[in-house]
Amino acid sequence: MKKLSKDTKIALLMGGPGSEREVSLVSGQAVLEALREEGFTAVTPVVVDSERPVIPEGTELCYNIIHGTYGEDGGLQAYLEELGIPYTGAGSASSRVSFDKVLSKKAFLAAGVPTPRSETITAGQLPAMGVPCVIKPPCEGSSVGVHIVTEETQLPAAVQEAAQYGKEILVEEFIKGKELTVAIFNGEALPVVHICPRSGFYDKNNKYPSLYGGVGSDYICPADITPEETKAVQAAAVAAYKALQVEVYGRVDVLLTDDGAPYVLEINTIPGMTGSSLFPKAAKAAGISYGELCTRIAEVSLNQPR
Repeated sequence: MKKLSKDTKIALLMGGPGSEREVSLVSGQAVLEALREEGFTAVTPVVVDSERPVIPEGTELCYNIIHGTYGEDGGLQAYLEELGIPYTGAGSASSRVSFDKVLSKKAFLAAGVPTPRSETITAGQLPAMGVPCVIKPPCEGSSVGVHIVTEETQLPAAVQEAAQYGKEILVEEFIKGKELTVAIFNGEALPVVHICPRSGFYDKNNKYPSLYGGVGSDYICPADITPEETKAVQAAAVAAYKALQVEVYGRVDVLLTDDGAPYVLEINTIPGMTGSSLFPKAAKAAGISYGELCTRIAEVSLNQPR
């Protein structure tokens, strides 16, 4: 069994080629500072610009903070497995399924996880389900390309934009409810976070207003829901996490209707780790400091079978 020590040689991977590069760089800088404050003396930041990045010689653990394309879709994980270097977070197989919302949806349904009705279309097609509905690219994060469509006339433009990100387009029924998220660490659910966008829905502008110019969001943690609702939401999130066989940690987005029914939307296997990100907020509510969280992720990841 490998043991994490303060002089473990850690390569902190950030950036990447995807649309979430800037968020990743902010997350990476925050984790870098936290690990150094925790006393780790051999952390090397690596800004990733290619799919076969040069990993510093002697690296004992790669700390993956690349959100979205390549860092979260299994590509980087497969590369590090090829090199034989341990890394943080979910493995290549679970990352690939988690990143693709179409594949995730199939796994949720097979496991009995509550999730909105959906269909898959391609560019030029219109969905069979009526409005309101949600149009989203299956393989993008931070709500990139997502549209809540309330009128039939809005469908062609929403589909056209989503088609810019890939051949398949996921269409989901619109579920009205509270926007919640559940951080899961090592199979255990942390306190639920209630997301309250100040305008519209929780898109990248409201997630990261300093980067994209939105008006931001407010967060309530623990969420302002009943103990029964909390239990149901956490149970649905853990069921989703297990259905996709996610390792180490992840964040599950859930909608909760007024009648207390949870609906799982997706799992983020490399959730944001900026100062305003939701996973650290949930950990803090559970009594886990930011630095301790970063350390625990490294500790649990170091001995994951790959």
